[in-house]
Amino acid sequence: MTVTWRHLPAPAREIAEAATEAVAAARDRDAEAYGPAVARLTTADRAGLVLGGVVRLLLEETHPDGLDGDDVRQVLERCVRSSAEWCPDVDPHVLLVLLASTLGVYDPGDDDAPPDPAAIARHAPLLVADLLAATGRPVADYLTAAFAEVARTERHD
Repeated sequence: MTVTWRHLPAPAREIAEAATEAVAAARDRDAEAYGPAVARLTTADRAGLVLGGVVRLLLEETHPDGLDGDDVRQVLERCVRSSAEWCPDVDPHVLLVLLASTLGVYDPGDDDAPPDPAAIARHAPLLVADLLAATGRPVADYLTAAFAEVARTERHD
């Protein structure tokens, strides 16, 4: 089943479509499709916020009792190992920053600049695809929930 995102405003629809393409390419380990999908995702404003929400939802579902340091290390190691097989420029530090940011524990030091939007767009789909493998559910379910969460947060701010 293909999900249409017609109900979303154009910027959100672009994030949903680009994220779906990038995650599918990561899941399929398709380097040729991954590059253009990531490029599209990089240009989508606020894509990192939405993908961060997807990662958080996936972490909550795959670790219902919470995460500890060992869990984070296992997620990171598994994602890096599986991604490096077809995506040799995967950066474990960027994935760690994504995980820490999603969990609300990332605090960049004076010498540690946060990854730029392009790095986030290159790495977040890898993390999402890796976490999705454990759920068996489509990314669309998590994107829908992440968009609802962003909308709820914006209404209350």
